[in-house]
Amino acid sequence: MRKNQNADLRKPEILESYYQVMIEEGIEGSSISKIADRLGIHPSLIIHYFKNKENMKLELVELLIEKFEAPDFLDFDDIDDDQERFDKLMETIFSFEWSRTIDPGVHFGFYYMSFRDERINARFRRMFEKFRQYLREQLAYFNGRGIIAVKDVKRAADVIITLMEGMEFHAQFLAEGQPFDVHAQASKRAALVVLKSGAV
Repeated sequence: MRKNQNADLRKPEILESYYQVMIEEGIEGSSISKIADRLGIHPSLIIHYFKNKENMKLELVELLIEKFEAPDFLDFDDIDDDQERFDKLMETIFSFEWSRTIDPGVHFGFYYMSFRDERINARFRRMFEKFRQYLREQLAYFNGRGIIAVKDVKRAADVIITLMEGMEFHAQFLAEGQPFDVHAQASKRAALVVLKSGAV
């Protein structure tokens, strides 16, 4: 029992260190020795808990999914007015803070790996499908209240996710020195047009 308790305590700490090393060194530079150095432990302890780096990589993906789902971001139970709740939802999912729940370099590094590793692909697919289902439920609710006008909530949710994911690509390649929020607000306005015009 004590062994399992130690693992429950140490593994999240090791995974968080792995994540931080990835941010600083990139996926290719995140060796077990660097992770161990950051924590001040012997590399063999990491192997003891995870058996190999592949297992640790998959468990890190699960940690990133937890960060992405960020339940505190999407808790609007304290807002009674439907219009205010809708406005807060849109403000949140098109915000810099939401976009950076996962470091973009790490996020797109795993996105790249998902093309070659079906296990990572399956986890990413599950993550986005869960978020899409959340958006579908929210959009159906607001549609029923007359706040938006969509014909296909699944399609509308896909459009929103596509706009959200595109914000990081724009920030990296097309921003031309403009703050992140400039394009984020433009993306939000585009989403609102789609949701309110009956285009989908």
